[in-house]
Order: sequence, then C-alpha cells, then structure tokens
Amino acid sequence: MQTFNIHEAKTHLSRLVEQAAKGESFVIAKAGKPLVKVMALNAPEGSQLMRLGFMEGQIAVPDDFDRMGGSEIEQLFDGDA
Repeated sequence: MQTFNIHEAKTHLSRLVEQAAKGESFVIAKAGKPLVKVMALNAPEGSQLMRLGFMEGQIAVPDDFDRMGGSEIEQLFDGDA
C-alpha cells in the first residue's frame, strides 16, 4: 500500500481518489507518520474477508483422497476406456 504525505495527496487528490475507487487503497501521512487510510466505500471490511481455514471441522477429506478414481484415470490414459 502506497503512502503519500499531505502536500502530495492534495496535489494529486483526483488521481488518488480514482485509484482508491478502483480498489487501490492508500495512506496519507504527516511528517512521515501515517494518519489515515483512504479506501473505496464498497471495499470489504476485515470481518468480511474470507480467511484460510474458515471451514475447519466442517469438511472431512478421505484418507485415500489422492488415490480416488485412480483405476479409472489409468484406463483413460491406457486407452481401455
């Protein structure tokens, strides 16, 4: 995420707002210290983002998952299908 100082943000505000509206958030800083984050209104909030493992415990993967359908696949490659 890009950071711009206040003067630079004021100078290029139109371009920066267009970028934010397209989903490219940015930070405005004062004297190098981040003050605000500018992002699109329809951008997903932290609680709306999907995270890895969100279905933990809800799906069971069989132990032989990597071998399932092996004989059928072999037949397809051998031309016996």
